[in-house]
Amino acid sequence: MTNSMSPLPRRSARRLGARSRMRGLSLIEILVSVVILGIGLLGVAAMQSLALRGGQSSLEASQAVMQTNAIIESMRANRANAAAYNTGAMVCAAGTGGTLAQNDLVNWLTTLKTNIGGNPADTTTCGQIVGCPGACVVTVRWDDSRAGGSNVRQFATRTRI
Repeated sequence: MTNSMSPLPRRSARRLGARSRMRGLSLIEILVSVVILGIGLLGVAAMQSLALRGGQSSLEASQAVMQTNAIIESMRANRANAAAYNTGAMVCAAGTGGTLAQNDLVNWLTTLKTNIGGNPADTTTCGQIVGCPGACVVTVRWDDSRAGGSNVRQFATRTRI
C-alpha cells in the first residue's frame, strides 16, 4: 500500500531526506584543519632543529674530551720532556714542529681545529697546557654559537704526569 498523497514511494523519500542532511565538509572546516596541521608541522620542524643543534654541541664537547686525553697520553709517552708541552697561554695557531713535544703539539692543535672547528685555519678553537710536569691542566676553548650554545665554551682536564 502506498500513500496516494506522496508521488514517491516511501523508500525514495527517505533517501532524499538523508541526502539533504549529508552535505560533507565545508571549505572553512578544511582550511582550519590545514592551518592546524601546518602549525603542528612547524612545531615538529622547530623541535628537530633544536635537537640537531644540541647534538652538535654534544659532539664538540666529546671531541674536546677526546683531544685533551690524546695530548695527555702523548705527554705520558714522552714523560722525560713533559715540561716541553707547556704552552703558558692559549695557543690558537699550530706552530712548526721540531722536537717530539713540538710535533705532538702541532698535531694536537691541527686535529683539535679539524674535529671541533671544522677548519685547520679556525682562529676560535684554541688549546692551553700548563703545570707540566706534575699537575697538568689541559684546556680547550672553542666557539659554540653555531650549535646553539654560548659563544665561547671551555673544557679543562687536570691530571698528574
